[in-house]
Amino acid sequence: MRCAGCISRLLLSVIPVTQPSLSLVVAVYNKPEALRFVLEGCARQSLRDFEVIVADDGSGDEVRGVIADAREAHDYPLVHLWHPDEGWRKNVMLNNGIRASRAGHIVFIDGDCIPSRHFLRDHWRERKTGHVLLGRRVETSDRWTKNLTLDDVRSGRFERIGWRELSDGLAGRSLRVEDGIRIPSSILRGLLLRSVTGMLGSNFSASKDDLIAVNGFDELYDGPGCGEDSDIQYRLSLLGVEGKSMRNLAIQYHLYHPATPVSAKCLERLRQIRETSGPRCAHGLVHEDGP
Repeated sequence: MRCAGCISRLLLSVIPVTQPSLSLVVAVYNKPEALRFVLEGCARQSLRDFEVIVADDGSGDEVRGVIADAREAHDYPLVHLWHPDEGWRKNVMLNNGIRASRAGHIVFIDGDCIPSRHFLRDHWRERKTGHVLLGRRVETSDRWTKNLTLDDVRSGRFERIGWRELSDGLAGRSLRVEDGIRIPSSILRGLLLRSVTGMLGSNFSASKDDLIAVNGFDELYDGPGCGEDSDIQYRLSLLGVEGKSMRNLAIQYHLYHPATPVSAKCLERLRQIRETSGPRCAHGLVHEDGP
């Protein structure tokens, strides 16, 4: 059996010997300026013992330049995984991220989602055996995104919800602004009914052992919207891995772009998967059905 990593070219930084508490896998395809904001957000995390793995689905040289700048500016371990652009192969790169990770718990985000200061600390503190952590994100407005600066991220100003942010939310230009309010108390979150059950591929974390047990992400999905979240959540559930809500914890801010439609082909594959009883996909970390 041959793993998908054998056909990928991996551009790696020098990896320290010590094992981090968390691995943060950032799924990227172009959008270099968005990635610059995300990597700056990583630099101000309150939890310091982590590594960042950029899982790059074939971006151009601009993204490589952003990563080089981040390595010079920041002291956290930063790994760049890359393969040629041959269409949507995000799940291949996510599996490469699992392989490269050195921590026992892995957090997944997208390259246009900026983590708040306590994002990784919340994922670390809330981890629980037999659970996958289900986070949410604030969908920022076009105005918010266009006006964002690197200094806003460095200073933490981007996390402050003021009148303009509230106005964008009330007008429907931003969505789920209320999810940008961090509520550390589990009792208060329970009283406010602040829980969710569905997985977002841009904000979840799981045990590396559990991800390996389901053979990682199904690489036969060839488009966004369900293969990197709904599919793997379903297969984890077949192992008895339950979802744990992280709403109003592990807050992140999604930079505005027009909605990306889910392909009918991917939805049909998800429907077929949900009719099966096996937690392992055949074409994941290990290609059990051949090349």
